[in-house]
Amino acid sequence: MPAVKELIRTEQNGTISFGDYTLDVKAKLQDYEFGGDIYKVKTYRDITKLERNGMFVYESVPGTAVNEFEADDTGVKFQVEGAKDAQITLELSDDSEYDVNIGGEDAGVMKTNMSGKLTLSVELSEGASAAVEIRKR
Repeated sequence: MPAVKELIRTEQNGTISFGDYTLDVKAKLQDYEFGGDIYKVKTYRDITKLERNGMFVYESVPGTAVNEFEADDTGVKFQVEGAKDAQITLELSDDSEYDVNIGGEDAGVMKTNMSGKLTLSVELSEGASAAVEIRKR
């Protein structure tokens, strides 16, 4: 799963892919239309951030490439790749519990805070990706 050189793109299966952790200098693309929403992505080796309609959606430190990202009221699912382990923060429903699966392993139940943020760590290494699936309980 290579970095997303276009910074953000629509996939044939109706998902989006975004982020390029190989960049030395921060790059951004805004006003990207997908599914009736407007997206903005900022990315480089230190951080990748995605916003939808001006609201926070995804952030990773350090930067990552995210493929086949899909989110709805029940959770989020995507493939993530990076040069090293990453901390990922997602915007989900406020004060809710989620079942978390990372790389095919059950990571347990996590609860969002009052602002709906959920933070998790993903073990990554160059050239390998991890599947992340988070489902509301």
